[in-house]
Amino acid sequence: MGKLKTNHLALFPEITRLIEQSRRAVAVAVNAELTQLYWEIGKRINDDILVNRRAEYGKQVVTTLSRQLTGAYGSGWSEKQLRHCVRFAETFPDAQIISALRRELTWTHFRSLIYITDPLKRDFYIEICRLEKWSSRQLQERVNSMLFERTAISHKPDETIKNELAMLKNEQKLSPDLVFRDPYFLDFLGLKDTYSEKDLETAILAELQRFIIEMGSDFAFLARQKRITIDNRDYSIDLLFFHRRLKCLIAIDLKLGEFEAGFKGQMELYLGYLEKHDMAEGENLPIGLILCAGKNDEHVELMQLNKSNIKVADYFTELPPRELLQAKLHESIQRAKSSFQSKADEP
Repeated sequence: MGKLKTNHLALFPEITRLIEQSRRAVAVAVNAELTQLYWEIGKRINDDILVNRRAEYGKQVVTTLSRQLTGAYGSGWSEKQLRHCVRFAETFPDAQIISALRRELTWTHFRSLIYITDPLKRDFYIEICRLEKWSSRQLQERVNSMLFERTAISHKPDETIKNELAMLKNEQKLSPDLVFRDPYFLDFLGLKDTYSEKDLETAILAELQRFIIEMGSDFAFLARQKRITIDNRDYSIDLLFFHRRLKCLIAIDLKLGEFEAGFKGQMELYLGYLEKHDMAEGENLPIGLILCAGKNDEHVELMQLNKSNIKVADYFTELPPRELLQAKLHESIQRAKSSFQSKADEP
């Protein structure tokens, strides 16, 4: 009798699991078919418009078709929806790409992606979205926060971006340039006016989940104020993380002011200690991230930190106006790309 009761108690969660698995499978299948349908509709409209080669004719086609489809199938076939379909087919002309992506990304994902005009930027969001399994809402939030422009890879030559995205897509290899960002947005910490480094650290730990979302989903928290002893002197690493895909320790140093040259030596000391005493077999060399209220690009360039395992980034506890941030990021990217080009042109 006891055994029968035990089996009965286990039955409900098992059946629930089967139902949920089936529902998810049905949702994926339905989304894949809808995505394929919208692509094929967009392609067919595009083909018809191209044959007639008149922009005005294209507008008439969409208007008429929307009215006819709505009459036959009800709501869901507005002119706006049909224009989404047309844009979809224009942005992704290769049917094989849609076939490969339609079970991983929903139509709502694609609706955000098709309005990103830069192909490299669009590919970046596709691959990181697949990697971190963002919802469509998370994808739009990342696009709105200019994640691509804030990620180190955006400052590299286009060929480098293509190669690293190809490695991520084909070999699941993630480079540090696809992980680290500049600046980081820490507005969710609620820090205003005057605060100390301890206040900043405490606020991060209180909002650790949101901090990790801003850093990237593969960061795993290990320690706060990790105590290390070197030559009988004690030091503390503000925050210590492990990155699962990079397979390395990440030491984070929090600074209230602008970047100073001495910060590099301090971080080198931390990384040397972690390499000697805390690295496990099979791990890669530790990486240091110095978060400052001001980065000082020339200091970073002259100290050649871009060639080291030390990253320096700004952070904002209050977001600047979007236009100002956009202009600053664009200027930074253009300056970095020009620098790469100048070095490539040197004899």
